[in-house]
Amino acid sequence: MTSVTTTTYDVAVRAEATLGEGPTWDPATGRLLWIDILGARLHSYDPSTGRRTVRVTDQHVGAAKPRAGGGLVLNLRDGVGLLDPDDSFRWLHHEPVPGRRANDAAVAPDGSLWAGTMRYDEAPGGGTLSRLTADGTVHVVLDDVAVSNGTGWSPDSSLMYYVDSPTRRVDVFDYDPASAGISGRRAFVEIEEGAGFPDGLTVDAEGCVWVALWDGGAVRRYTPTGDLDRVITLPTPRVTACAFGGPDLTDLYITTARIGLTAPHPVAGSLLVVPGAGKGVPQPAFPA
Repeated sequence: MTSVTTTTYDVAVRAEATLGEGPTWDPATGRLLWIDILGARLHSYDPSTGRRTVRVTDQHVGAAKPRAGGGLVLNLRDGVGLLDPDDSFRWLHHEPVPGRRANDAAVAPDGSLWAGTMRYDEAPGGGTLSRLTADGTVHVVLDDVAVSNGTGWSPDSSLMYYVDSPTRRVDVFDYDPASAGISGRRAFVEIEEGAGFPDGLTVDAEGCVWVALWDGGAVRRYTPTGDLDRVITLPTPRVTACAFGGPDLTDLYITTARIGLTAPHPVAGSLLVVPGAGKGVPQPAFPA
């Protein structure tokens, strides 16, 4: 199959995020949420008005997802916490581990939070992927991870996609919606040498998987059979994650990073958008 390559994008929010990550559409507020992990900042952007907000967190934040009753669930350096609409905070699960921080997270079809961790030195086996429910119960799903990254589910909830970045693979599991269990891990796609490392991902309404490529300067779209059919090339190499947003979930938002770049492009660290890129799937809110 021949893939289509495009370079069309807009700058939604011009910023200089050290490690921009985790774009997430919040339908209740009509805002795009994203974070700067190492800058310890929560960003929001309203595409209808252009209004943006920035909130500084007390520690490095790996992900921020909407809650059903308002507020956010945060994957933080020392655990998972709940930020209420009145800005009060409380821990849902507090488990500080020296040298370890939070990374990407996603809300599963059953409303549980699948939260990743990694060591600051990216040591193999130093990270985890855990499933947390609204009552604070934690189950470690994977305990031998280097850099826990993109997690997403097929539209029919039968498959879960997952990235441990240094493996250069996007893996796929069979997912059981009744038990929220995974099995049958296998490679979905492998990223070739020189094309970067898979980072954050999202799954569209057609079951295609969009993957951001760290040090690859691109977002790729793979069909459900693993065929590459679209590439969005970007002028900055450290592309971190992508998600559909906007009222119709047709705009693809892309986060980027400046960390480690000696001469960063002007859009490095900004929130980018590709209008009309496809059609996303509504994401569940965390029920706590």
